[in-house]
Amino acid sequence: MFTSSDLATSEAMTKSGTRRLVLFLVPTLAGGGAERVIVTLLRHLDRAKFRLALAVVDARMAVFLSDVPEDVEFIDLGCRRVRHALLKIFSLVWRMRPAVVFSTLGHLNIAIALLRPFLPRKPRYVARETMVISQGMENSRHRGIWRWAYRRFYKKHDLVVCQSEDMFRDFVDNFGLPSRQAVVIRNPVDVAHIQEMAKEPLPSYGDTADAGSVRLIAVGRMIDVKGFDLLVEALALLGDERVHLTILGEGALRGKLEKQTIDLGLVGRVLFPGFQVNPYAWIARADALVLSSRHEAFPNVALEALACGTPVIATPAPGGTREMLAGVPGCVMAEAVSAQELANAIGKWMSGQRVRVPEDATALYRVEKIVAEYEKLLATHPGTP
Repeated sequence: MFTSSDLATSEAMTKSGTRRLVLFLVPTLAGGGAERVIVTLLRHLDRAKFRLALAVVDARMAVFLSDVPEDVEFIDLGCRRVRHALLKIFSLVWRMRPAVVFSTLGHLNIAIALLRPFLPRKPRYVARETMVISQGMENSRHRGIWRWAYRRFYKKHDLVVCQSEDMFRDFVDNFGLPSRQAVVIRNPVDVAHIQEMAKEPLPSYGDTADAGSVRLIAVGRMIDVKGFDLLVEALALLGDERVHLTILGEGALRGKLEKQTIDLGLVGRVLFPGFQVNPYAWIARADALVLSSRHEAFPNVALEALACGTPVIATPAPGGTREMLAGVPGCVMAEAVSAQELANAIGKWMSGQRVRVPEDATALYRVEKIVAEYEKLLATHPGTP
């Protein structure tokens, strides 16, 4: 736990050192794509240029904690919700006086923007968004309030990092964010790290399909936006008993998906192993990964599949999916976001030339390239575009 004496030490180092102190703020370190990106940045940012601190609102389920480098100052704010952490964030920023405050996920970004008038002026405040906002709030009960909050407060950040062109255009066109206050930086993929982890053996229950079966995999939280219900239905519509599906993850819809599997007669062909700390061992051994999302900002799991050499079959979800998979050998894009079109896309992939993905498919997203873009951003002084 971070203490007052630790904060005083940090303050002294900030004043005396030449490296820029960057304070990363995240709601949790649970097993999501946003958290994985932050941990990747923490591992690779240049220590000659930056000192790094990571503050987590709720660290109780911090599955990525072991991946945080030892030289990163870790602060557990000890709160269950962002709104309960506001006073601690206020105190932390004032006492650490970082050069950059970097937050991620919409509700935390809005909270930082609310605090901005009461925080030190000197830090550069950077918010990283994780979804195409118009799509993400489509089914929200409080859509009007969220739309107002995004339009009203996001401009208080010095810069907003968007993961795709779709996200950038949505912010500028639909939420009035000046284009000079937004930048597109795609997510990094640490190919060497992923390929090393992919070599690890699967658990004993990890592969129950017969030889000659087609092994599909899907990964993500079991929530509506991920479209796993569409994928299970697509498997039934496909009607090919050679096809087996493994869905890695947990979430509120797991029970409903398991019942759907029973109702559609797919027991034994659809597996639910739960959340896996190392999904890459599973992805690398699959014939294809299926991205069934209703919308995406930037599908990390698809990028990670490409790093494993595993082709991707995807819905044309708004976000970065199209630009990522365009022209990649072995990958197939469905015609629409529906169970039938997803079934058609799987059938098209099965009848085509099934090839592994070449290594250069991830060239635009290599961790060295993306981290260099982030380092340039983090080295920019307040008020500089």
